[in-house]
Formats: sequence, C-alpha cells, structure tokens
Amino acid sequence: MSTTIRSRLTRALVWRMALGMGLLSLLALAALHGLLSRQQQAELDRRVVKLTDIAVKAERDGATLAQRLAEYAPRRPGTRLVVRQADGSVAYADPDLPAHELSPYVRRAVFVPSGLFGPPPAPQFEITIDVAEDVELERAMAAMLFAFTVLAALGAHWAAGQAVRRGLAPLDRLSEQLASIAPTNLGYRLSLQQPAADLEPWVASFNALIVRLERAYRQLESFNADVAHELRTPLNNLIGQTEVALSRPRTQAELHDVLSSNLEEVHRLGHLVHDMLFLSRADRGALARRDHPVSLAALAQEVVDYHEAAIEDRELGVEIAGDAQIAVDTGLIRRAVSNLLSNSVRHAAHKSTVLIDIAPSTSVRGTAVELAVVNRGEDIAAEDLPRIFDRFFRSDASRNAGDVHHGLGLSIVAAIARMHGGQAIAHSSSGETRIGMTIGGSGDDASTHEAMSAGLSGEAPRAVV
Repeated sequence: MSTTIRSRLTRALVWRMALGMGLLSLLALAALHGLLSRQQQAELDRRVVKLTDIAVKAERDGATLAQRLAEYAPRRPGTRLVVRQADGSVAYADPDLPAHELSPYVRRAVFVPSGLFGPPPAPQFEITIDVAEDVELERAMAAMLFAFTVLAALGAHWAAGQAVRRGLAPLDRLSEQLASIAPTNLGYRLSLQQPAADLEPWVASFNALIVRLERAYRQLESFNADVAHELRTPLNNLIGQTEVALSRPRTQAELHDVLSSNLEEVHRLGHLVHDMLFLSRADRGALARRDHPVSLAALAQEVVDYHEAAIEDRELGVEIAGDAQIAVDTGLIRRAVSNLLSNSVRHAAHKSTVLIDIAPSTSVRGTAVELAVVNRGEDIAAEDLPRIFDRFFRSDASRNAGDVHHGLGLSIVAAIARMHGGQAIAHSSSGETRIGMTIGGSGDDASTHEAMSAGLSGEAPRAVV
C-alpha cells in the first residue's frame, strides 16, 4: 500500500519522539528505584545500629535481651524482628500484632551484634522492613511516565504533522504549478515563494527541462508546418496535372509528358521522405559505420567531379586544401560534402573560387578534423545564421514554388557530423561564408591518429578545378 511522504515523515518523527520519551522514562524509573533502594538500605542500617545499642545496654544492665527488644518493638511499626540461637531456635520474635504485619514487598538484613554474647556461636538478628510504599511509588511513577509518553506521542504526532505540512508546503505549491503547465503555456516557469536551498536545484533543473520541451515543441510545430508546405506543392502539382490530363482525351505523347512530370514530383516526394527518415534515425542516436581510413581530399574530389556541370554553369573554381586519413562512413561523408558544395555553388559570387578546407579541429577534444566549404558572396544574415541547420529552413528570398531544394541539406550535414562524433559549424562575415562540420576520431584504431597526423602535417596538398 502506497503512502505519502508527509505520512512517512510524520510517523518517523513520532516514533523517534516516543522512543526518546520511553528511554527518558526508563532512566527516570531507574533513578527512582536506585534512590529508594539507597533509602531502604539506610533505614535498615539505622535499625541495625539501634538494635545493636539495645543489645549492648541489655547486657550491660543485666536485663534479658528479649525483654528489652519487646519494650522497643512498639516504636518500630512496619518492621519485624526475629532473633535465632545458633541451633536455629527462636530466642525472640515480634508479636503477631497489626503493627508488625508485613506486605509481600519487604527488605531484610541479617546481622550479629559484634562483641556481644561471649564466644561464638552467637545468636543472629533478622530485621525485615516493609517497602510496599516504595513499590507503590514506583508503580505510580511508571504509570504516570507511561501516560506522559503516550500523551507526548499524541502531541508529537499533531505537532510533527503540522511541521511536516508546513515544511512540504513548497512542494505542494510546486505541484500546483506543475499541474497548470500545458502546451498552451510552455513559457511558464516554476518559482519558489521563499528561497529553499534544497529545492532550488530541482526547480532550476525542471525549468531547464521545460525550456528544452518548449524548444522541441516549437520545433515540432514548425516541422509539421514545413512538412505540410513541402508536401503541398508536389501533391498539388500531381493533382492538377492529373485532373487536366483527365479532362479530355489525350494522345499517347501527351500522356507520356504528364506521367513524366508526375514521376518527377513523385521522385521529389521520395527524396523528401528518405531524408526525413534519415534525420529521424540520426535523432535517435544512430552512429556512423567506420570503414578503414580514407583520404578526405580524395572523397572531396569525387564530389567535385560529380558537380562539375553546376560548377561550370556558374563559372566557378573549386580548390581543395589539406587532407586527412581518417576512418569514416564514406557514403555519409560524401553526401555531406555534396550538400555543402551544392549549397556553396548556389550562393557563391559569379566567377569566384569555392574552397574545400580540411584541417585539424580545435573545437572538440581528441583527434578530430574540420571539413568546411568556403565561398565568397553575400553574407548570411546574423539572425538566420543560427538556424541554417534547422530542418526546412530557407530564407524568405529563397523559398518559392520553383525551388527544387526542400531545405534539409544542411540539416543532413549536421546529422552526419553528430553520427561521426562532431558538430556542424557556420561562420559568415566580410563577404565570406564558411559552413562545414567536425569529424571526431573513431578512438579504436591507433593508426587513425597517425595517418591523420601525417595527412595534416607539412605542406597541405591543394587540388584546383
């Protein structure tokens, strides 16, 4: 059965309070018992001294001991004296009077008055005192302490409940604040009415979580809108072209043209879905498959050759600077370089040179390489620069129905960087834009670091297209 923190704390405090009061009560009873025992022993000692004096006077005066003891008996009620001879016979015993009747609670002392009655064996004196009053006092004290402990425990239960309730009041208020958070007010943050050092780290951590959730929620909303936007254009094209084709009879050539156009739109949709699935796998923490160390400059040259037509159309030059031998997923790195180069070719100034720069990275720990594509042209706006790796992000000037690029290229670059233990990078100022990524070392092959160091040392090789 589940219990609340408040009830558990209250019970713990009450049990500790009851245990403490119980121990104190036991100590008090032990102290009282010790005090009464000392008083009883002192009373016995006093009686022994008095009886010894009576025996000495009786022997000195020549009177019989029994006579003198009988004369003293009325002055010691609540006691009983028996004198026994060496053979066990009773020489004297207090009469059976109410004054000498004893309860079951007694204390006894046996002694022989020293120096009396001649040589041994001498008679033994047995004095017994009644301690019933002391026993009753101990019992009354025990009952009183028990009642006090029970009442104290009940009072402690109420006081502890109040104290715990007040102590946990900040948690109750935080719970109410948490219950008020909804997707419509993700900007709300938890706060404490009074500072609480033990709760402030939890509040700060939860507020940071809310910030991340708000960002993710906003990105999801934006992502849904962007997906709808990207899918709407090709779907509208497919629907429109198909409706036009079906509006009247068409020749085989006309139907072929419609189907070819529809096929282009379907391919566009297929690429979009494929890219979205790839980004989804990357977001779930997929890692790149590391092949044997390869030359990044050689991979970059293959990509340059693939984009040769687009480069020549813009009358651009491409230069590859530096190299590194590092184990990577060649297919993914080739795709990342292709996206970076395609982006730079679209935005580079006419007849300028695009640089593919491969150099050691100082932005991450361990062995790493920075692979970036640099182009001259118009700077990226400062407010847009942090967002260029967001999915479907394109500046307003570039977002139009005729744009064949759906805005996932740089998002894929960032995902590939994460899959290789690196991160995406972007700088744009003074007419120069540098976009790329860092690639972390695989960490499981010592030759990777040696090959990379060799590839990065000395004069960096350059290839020009």
